[in-house]
Amino acid sequence: MVTHGCVCGVHNRVGWIVSTLLAGATVGTFTGGALADKFGRTKTFQLDAIPLTIGAILCATAQSVQTMLIGRLLAGIGIGISSAVVPLYISEISPTEIRGALGSVNQLFICIGILLALVAGLPLAGNPIWWRTMFGLSAVPSILLALGMSFSPESPRWLVQQGKVPEAEKAIQTLYGKERVSEVMQDLSASSQGSSEPEAGWFDLFSSRYWKVVSVGVALFFFQQMAGINAVVYYSTAVFRSVGIGSDVAASALVGASNVIGTTVASSLMDRQGRKSLLVTSFFGMAASMLLLSLSLTWKVLAPYSGTLAVLGTVCYVLSFSLGAGPVPALLLPEIFASRIRAKAVALSLGMHWVANFVIGLYFLSVVNKYGISMVYLGFSGVCLLAVVYILNNVVETKGRSLEEIERALA
Repeated sequence: MVTHGCVCGVHNRVGWIVSTLLAGATVGTFTGGALADKFGRTKTFQLDAIPLTIGAILCATAQSVQTMLIGRLLAGIGIGISSAVVPLYISEISPTEIRGALGSVNQLFICIGILLALVAGLPLAGNPIWWRTMFGLSAVPSILLALGMSFSPESPRWLVQQGKVPEAEKAIQTLYGKERVSEVMQDLSASSQGSSEPEAGWFDLFSSRYWKVVSVGVALFFFQQMAGINAVVYYSTAVFRSVGIGSDVAASALVGASNVIGTTVASSLMDRQGRKSLLVTSFFGMAASMLLLSLSLTWKVLAPYSGTLAVLGTVCYVLSFSLGAGPVPALLLPEIFASRIRAKAVALSLGMHWVANFVIGLYFLSVVNKYGISMVYLGFSGVCLLAVVYILNNVVETKGRSLEEIERALA
């Protein structure tokens, strides 16, 4: 009885440590949009390094669960801020012709970061306190972020909105070269004159003027998370064990490698195939993979091959996700949101991402225990098909168009 109570207590603490990061990320997402509008994109990155660094140090040196929770909360806030501001900044400084590829690079490096985190965990088997070093190492990227952003140009679009024309011209020269300053300034000035209103407030996002386009952002991140990506990653270890892959690290590395490969392919296709077609292909591939996973666990005729099919379905699902559902929403949304609502609308959409992520993490195992993993996978397949229908009817193509052209077209 005492042993059972101890085990439950450990699981409860682990659950809180995981959930606190997600809660912090949700708060940070909404904070990031407001900070980016007030202080600019590069200053917000520098401010973001503060909770990220302090959070990492607190986790690395924690002597109590309470200190660990505070560290995780601060780290989560930092992650939420960066998740909102990174796609915003990339979309605003990228040349039209390679904006899709650069947006995909963001997702690619997230995938590489996950793989590096897995590799960093390898010494844990021989060193039970290595986790402190792991948390300490996570402070290094945040410090590099602050240093790097002190040399990076501010978003010319934000500078023009603030009336800082000379600074905008200097940023454009740094980003695109001296010969393109007048051309880009002309586009930005025309856009600014066409929308001379002040920055939108949070309630403006729900107005009849903006809600239709904002709802697309919220829906895309809802579908992205409710299609089951985190559940598949969580459950992949058990799936791979069923075919004899006993190493958790090997299973996770296979999933991570699939993610990196798919995202690399997506970065080369984003500006050729377009965002909408990649989204449709991605969600359709995820639906088919989920159906394969479900059938491999229930059809008796497939029983001899169930393990192999389960691994194949998992890898195909992750590849399909990384082709579109993973990288496209964070790239597409800053493109379709008008400049006066862009930062806050991206933050609201990413808020849905973290809330849905939290819900999946909280209830996934309970639902699996009640209905079985096969039915859950079938449900995820249905969500993916609903996403395909929604995208076909509501998402606009943005490849090859400047942010100003897209804004005028949607207006």
